[in-house]
Amino acid sequence: MNTHRDSIIINWSDEAERLCAAVADDEAWYTSVARELARPGDRLAVDIGCGGAGMAVALGAALPPAAFVVAVDGDGDVLDAARRRITEAGIDDGHIRLLRADLDTDLAVLPMVARGADIIWAASSIHHLADQQAAIDALAALLAPGGRLALAEGGLAAQHLPWDVGVGDPGLETRLAAAEDRWFARMRACIPGCVPMPYGWPAALRRAGLVDVATRTFTFERPAPLSAADLRSVLQSLRHRVDRAHADGELRPADKAAWDRLLDPGDDAWIGHRDDVYSLSARSVHLGHRTAD
Repeated sequence: MNTHRDSIIINWSDEAERLCAAVADDEAWYTSVARELARPGDRLAVDIGCGGAGMAVALGAALPPAAFVVAVDGDGDVLDAARRRITEAGIDDGHIRLLRADLDTDLAVLPMVARGADIIWAASSIHHLADQQAAIDALAALLAPGGRLALAEGGLAAQHLPWDVGVGDPGLETRLAAAEDRWFARMRACIPGCVPMPYGWPAALRRAGLVDVATRTFTFERPAPLSAADLRSVLQSLRHRVDRAHADGELRPADKAAWDRLLDPGDDAWIGHRDDVYSLSARSVHLGHRTAD
């Protein structure tokens, strides 16, 4: 499925394998967060926009044996990749159920499988919907008394390089983050029927009637020098980010030329030759509770 936003196209089928690969990097984080979210009496968890099924698998392991997880995504190829991930994790098919649903148009089908959920998790999926507040309202309404809605949205963009890398103008990575921010603003503006949400995620959770709303931000840091695996992950991430920003016309030509040198193993400026590459980012999780009726 292609999600077309005027001049922005997100081909989720092309993203499927990358989403699954990213799960491996975040596996420990998913496991930790799932354990914090789960409670002994939980029976149902829902992963909205499940991607590579990282959180679905983690919740499946954290919940009691009698509980099950519904993993929801709008793209068949993404769900196929998620299914492979679930199989690799050795989780029984009956413990995690996959559901294909477009969140902009199929929210009405969720009550059939998700009403009374103890946990609803949505990571970087709500911001793709036309009416973010309406989606949060609908998800909050599915919660069981005492249920939790967790939104993994926002944080800080990843940083990997010194301000001056000796190629192109200094501030190269800062401008890449700015290009991504412009892309995001254009993506939101081009969504048909887009409804502005001029307030933060905690406020959105409170407007949905949830209580005890709190935010926790997780920092991910791998200092220089990186291991070979971490360096490979950074290089893949930067290539993806640069190619997307360039394809959408948000990256200036001089910066694209500099990035091409930095990401080319055959160039003397290749990032892989450096011993000062690091990885630093932050991810926020906003959590709200339904009152215990």
